[in-house]
Amino acid sequence: MIIPRHAHVEELSRKLRDNPVVALLGARQVGKTTLARELAARRQQVSHFDLEDPRDLARLDEPTLSLEPLRGLIVIDEVQRRPDLFSVLRVLSDRSPLPARFLVLGSASPELLRQESESLAGRIGYHELPGLDLAEVGAERWRGLWLRGGFPRSWLARDDERSRQWRRDFIRSFVERDLPGFGITLPSRLLHDFWTMLAHYHGQTWNGSELARAFGVAQTTVRRYLDIMTGAYLTRLLRPWRENLGKRIVKAPRMYIADSGLLHALLDIGGTGDLAAHPKVGASWEGFALEQVVRQLKARPEECYFWSVHGGPELDLLVVRGQEKRGYEFKRTDAPRVTRSMVSTRRLLGLGRIDVVHVGRETYPMADGFRAVAGRDILAEIQPL
Repeated sequence: MIIPRHAHVEELSRKLRDNPVVALLGARQVGKTTLARELAARRQQVSHFDLEDPRDLARLDEPTLSLEPLRGLIVIDEVQRRPDLFSVLRVLSDRSPLPARFLVLGSASPELLRQESESLAGRIGYHELPGLDLAEVGAERWRGLWLRGGFPRSWLARDDERSRQWRRDFIRSFVERDLPGFGITLPSRLLHDFWTMLAHYHGQTWNGSELARAFGVAQTTVRRYLDIMTGAYLTRLLRPWRENLGKRIVKAPRMYIADSGLLHALLDIGGTGDLAAHPKVGASWEGFALEQVVRQLKARPEECYFWSVHGGPELDLLVVRGQEKRGYEFKRTDAPRVTRSMVSTRRLLGLGRIDVVHVGRETYPMADGFRAVAGRDILAEIQPL
């Protein structure tokens, strides 16, 4: 079974009309190749290169000679394995008239690819493909999406145990094969331990000193590893909102494992019973609901913050676009209530309303300026920016 992702296909088509090169980026196994095939099925002339296939690598030993005669759409998968191709694409994308357009697929963010792709400035568009979300699987299936996460093969597995095994295999493959290629030099066993420790810090303010001591490396090294994992779409860093309000604002970012299913695999959480009994269940809900709200808002990463005062009020998610601010709290309860901290936060940040996203069944107004939003109602009740 394949879940159609038509909105992403349409957006890719639009960007290919506007740019000679488009980079489709996202975590490994998130569905980039499937999406590229869906797009290619609409085209008459398509050439495909998979840089994990030795035969395709050999075909690109002389990339200019191989690519220059081709017409139509040229798809290059796992482009981060051959960063030298970007300079070739710059030359080929400057031809007039343009005989071909390039769709390059990569498992690294624009930040990790930036040095290699700088030569394509003004010629390349980016589209990031996340995991499956509520709009794609159905809002009524939010509990299953929370448990299994958004990787298509994890979501589509026959049962929860097969889903968990797929995620375990994914983690093992990634630490043994992929992360070393991004520059993380820890042995695979220690790298797995590092990722597991990050899972235990999920939803907390980043403090690299303890991790640095545990692995016998400098704090700067640990932070570089975290940045690489964020660039590989494995973790999400939420920056603090630093507006000067005369308070002792927390200035370190907050860290989340980006996919709830991977978080649960790292924490050895199997089914819904294990999740409900786990001490990280509240943080897990926070990360999952935050991701779904951000997706529904269509907010860019640079528009998303958390806000916290040392020993004082805090807000799980503050989204800022221009003069508009929206605030969200995430509570694993079916009966959220307004606290003094939330009232203070709303006043200090000048928010019109704070939505409290919870696991219950009902969406309803609470006190003035506060609303409880059921997880299954995220799509219906939260409007895009």
